[in-house]
Amino acid sequence: MEFTMAIKPTIYKLRIALSDLERNYYDSLSLTVALHPSETLTRMMARVMAFCLNATPDLTFTKGLSEQDEPDIWIKSYDDKIKLWIETGEPVVDRVKKAVRSAELVRLYTFNSKTDVWWSQNGAKLSQSGAQITRFDPNSIIRMAELANRTMDCSVTITGQSAYVAVADGECEITWEVLCE
Repeated sequence: MEFTMAIKPTIYKLRIALSDLERNYYDSLSLTVALHPSETLTRMMARVMAFCLNATPDLTFTKGLSEQDEPDIWIKSYDDKIKLWIETGEPVVDRVKKAVRSAELVRLYTFNSKTDVWWSQNGAKLSQSGAQITRFDPNSIIRMAELANRTMDCSVTITGQSAYVAVADGECEITWEVLCE
């Protein structure tokens, strides 16, 4: 009898000095982020960027790809209601509709070159869903992923529709556009 062991996630530890000039929110974040075996580093960094854009003391990463019924990031109330559901990628319309039924507020962050095709096929339905949809510039998220280390200190300054990210090995600017509010 042959046993196969499940591949474990790779753990990243990030210390982020966050300055969100749009919300007048400043914080020091200590994040432990699990890179799922089936996940790309680019997707993980898109999750980190989505976390920074929505940072509050109650915001947490979920089990993500390991749990089908959970978003990537959320805020839950003390009575277990989902106040904020954050998803990264290009989910199917039915998943977005389920999220909108389950949470007070839903935000989607897309991050790769497939977004144009996904949006052209689903944009009309998604625009009526009630979810807020933002598209990160794919090249800037790729650049952020190139700067990733298993342990990293970085600063993130958010202003307008961009974030300036600086780490010991370099820096990049993440830009985005709002597809649907």
